[in-house]
Amino acid sequence: MAGHNKWSKIKRDKGVNDAKRGAVFTRIGNQIAIAARSGTDPDMNPALAMAIEKARQANMPKENIQRSIDRVADKAAAALEEITYEGYGPGGIGIIIETATDNRNRTLPEVKTALVKNGGRIADAGSVMFQFARKGVIRVATSGEDALLTILDAGAEDAIEEDGEIVVYTDQKDLMSVRKLLLDAGLTIEDAELQYIANTPTVVSDQETVDKIEKVLDALDDVDDVVNVHTNADIQL
Repeated sequence: MAGHNKWSKIKRDKGVNDAKRGAVFTRIGNQIAIAARSGTDPDMNPALAMAIEKARQANMPKENIQRSIDRVADKAAAALEEITYEGYGPGGIGIIIETATDNRNRTLPEVKTALVKNGGRIADAGSVMFQFARKGVIRVATSGEDALLTILDAGAEDAIEEDGEIVVYTDQKDLMSVRKLLLDAGLTIEDAELQYIANTPTVVSDQETVDKIEKVLDALDDVDDVVNVHTNADIQL
C-alpha cells in the first residue's frame, strides 16, 4: 500500500500546482451531481458529503456546489453516468480510470488515445480490476504512536506513517464514520476519499519507466471526463 500512496501523493501534489481551476471545478461538479442522485442532503448521503468536502478543499464557490446539486432536478441538464475503464501502462502497471460523462462515445476514444499514444493500452473489463480493492483512504496531518493508536481505535483497517502524515485505510462503507471519529478526536484531515488500492503493487525501480508512467497518467488527467486515475505502481528509485 505504501508504494501506491507514494505515487498518489506525487500525482495529487502535482495536480494542485498545475491543474486549471475551471477543469478541476468541472470534475468535482460532475462528482457532486452524480452523488446527489442518491439524495441531496449531505447529512444523509455520505458520497455527497465527501464530494462537497473535496469541492471546499479546492476552494470551489458555494454557488457552484449548489448548482451541481441542483442538476438532479434539472430535466434539461445532460445526463451524467459513471464509467470505469481499465488499462495497462509502461512497465506493465495496471491502471483504473474513473470517468463521469454525458457521452461515452466521446470518452472511450479519448481515454484510449491517451493510453496508446503514451505507451499504454486499454484492457478488457475485469482484467485489471481484480488486482485492486476499493478502500476508504484518509490522510491525516499528524504523526506518532499516540495518533496511530487513536486512528486504529476509530475503526481503521490499517494506518501507515509516511512523509510526515498518516495514511489511513478503511473498509469503503466505514470511510465517513472513521473520518468523523478522527475529527472528533481533534485530528486534522487533509483528504478523505474512496480509492482503488493495489492488492500487490508492481515495483518500478528505474527512472525511465517512471517518466513514461508519469507521461501516460498526465495524458489521462488531461481528458476532461476523467475524474480519478489509480495505478498499482510502487515507485522505488
